[in-house]
Order: sequence, then C-alpha cells, then structure tokens
Amino acid sequence: MVTSLVLRGDGTNCEQETVSALKLAGSKVDLVHINKLIRGMVSLEDYHSLIIPGGFSYGDHIAAGKIIANFMKLKLKKDITTFIDENKPILGICNGFQALLKSGFLDIDATLLSNNTGLFIDNWISLKTEADSFFTNGIKTLFIPINHGEGRFFAEESMIRKLESEQRIVFKYIDNPNGSTEDIAGIMNESGNVMGLMPHPEKFVNYYTHPYWTRLPQETREQEGEGLAIFKNLVKACEKL
Repeated sequence: MVTSLVLRGDGTNCEQETVSALKLAGSKVDLVHINKLIRGMVSLEDYHSLIIPGGFSYGDHIAAGKIIANFMKLKLKKDITTFIDENKPILGICNGFQALLKSGFLDIDATLLSNNTGLFIDNWISLKTEADSFFTNGIKTLFIPINHGEGRFFAEESMIRKLESEQRIVFKYIDNPNGSTEDIAGIMNESGNVMGLMPHPEKFVNYYTHPYWTRLPQETREQEGEGLAIFKNLVKACEKL
C-alpha cells in the first residue's frame, strides 16, 4: 500500500486537510513533525511520497516558509535528495511551495513575494494546466481556493524562459490574483517529480466545501471536489514505484 508522509512544523495549519485528501485518494498517511525526521525518529525512506502542506510554519518569521526551508536544506538535504533521486513524488502546497523554492529542491532561482495588492488573499480561483505531468494527468482546469500573503511568483526573465523551455510551468492562473510573473501558480523540478503550487487542492476534495455548495444540485454535491484529482494522480504514480 502507498504510504505518504505529511510534514509539519510549528504553525502549520493545513495538515489535517492534506491527510484527509491523501486518505481519500487511497494512501496510508503519517503526519510527522520535522523534528522527528531531523532526530532520526522517523525515516523518509519508509515512504512513497512527501507532502509539505500549507499554513504558517514557524509563524512565517523572516519570510514565508523560510525557517522550515532552512531545516530541510541544512538538516535533511541528503535524505530529501535521495528521495528525489529515487523518483518519489514531493508536493508542496502554499507554505510548502515556499519551502521547496527557498530550500532549493525545485532547482530554480525564483521566489514568492508579497501579493501585489499588499493584502492577504482568501478567495477561490481558476487554474489552467500548462505542462504534462503525472500530477496533472486528466486535469485541464481546476477551481480551488488560495489563502496567502506572499504568493506572488517572481523570477528573472531568463529563469522564466528556462521554465518554459523545459515545460516546468505546471499551472497558471486564469485571472491572476496576486501579480505572479507570467500568471505562474505552480512549477515542478527538472525531473518532474517535485511540484509546488500556491493554491490549495486539499481544501476542495468534496463539493461540501465549494463556496456555493447549497445552490448546487444534489448530484453535484455528491461528486468529488476538483482538488482530489491531484492526490489521486500522486497515489497512482507511487503505485508504479
């Protein structure tokens, strides 16, 4: 059976939704504090996938996701690098995306800045798929929520062209909410097994969390939420390992 590790730190607050999404997708899930990995109480090699959920890890002190990124880079680099080299999936959502970028595991010189509005954004948005990936198999568009203050993707022109040429831009906003360069909402590493995105697929795995669910027909309410497809795709990829 596929086993997934959901990594949390102090202040992470979307871990339970992420655990639930993975269970619905068919994975066994362990929720593990990063300190247990650092101290060797839990081994990353025992898992098929690693998910870094959203939230405000360590209060987003210094910058969003920066402290947990430093732990990943300085204390767990060897373990995470081995995990990636074994082609195991890693998914970073919102704060997890920030952590993946700032720890260097997405292989790109880019960052996530404060929204161009200067405000925290809590809204539902639409995405379009830009690249083929096992994460996006069968997904053309997604309607899922965003909740962030530092979600504006930024990279120099040369880095953007590199991402485009290597087909590593996974998702773009249909109506850019935060000023992200080239409307970028999610990217992946060169190998295609590490993906980060700012929107929250784990918050829409059933239609009862849709903002207008009471207005939807009963048959629609009983369907899976659009975000669940990403987790199902991740589990399917793990089954082939």
